[in-house]
Amino acid sequence: MKQSWQGSRSGAGARQEIPIDRLVRLRRIRGLARLMDTALRIPGTRLSFGADSVLGLIPGVGDFGAAAVSLFIVNEARRLGVPNDKLLKMLVNVGFDAVAGSVPVLGDVFDVYFKSNRRNLQLVLDHFGLDHTDLDR
Repeated sequence: MKQSWQGSRSGAGARQEIPIDRLVRLRRIRGLARLMDTALRIPGTRLSFGADSVLGLIPGVGDFGAAAVSLFIVNEARRLGVPNDKLLKMLVNVGFDAVAGSVPVLGDVFDVYFKSNRRNLQLVLDHFGLDHTDLDR
């Protein structure tokens, strides 16, 4: 696409141009990360959880489905040009979440606190020198 958007920070105050199609992908990643990790908040607390925690309640299939969505996020990051070292960190987050989350009951509690998709989103945003407010513009 010919249109582009200016990111807020990159280097010493310089503005980085982000193509619209890349911005759309970044927003998609953010939406999936929110859905999977923080879509629901427990009233009166700072605790939030998402589909990852809920899917984890379904033995076997739930953790596999959650991991599949997480791997989709990693693949989107790869398609955006995120370097291999960061992709590896993202895969470690997904693997750790999948293994620890598969433990009955304790894994579901773990999923509430370890938000691998939000961590991975932050790795992608850091790579492009963006923050969450940049995606809202």
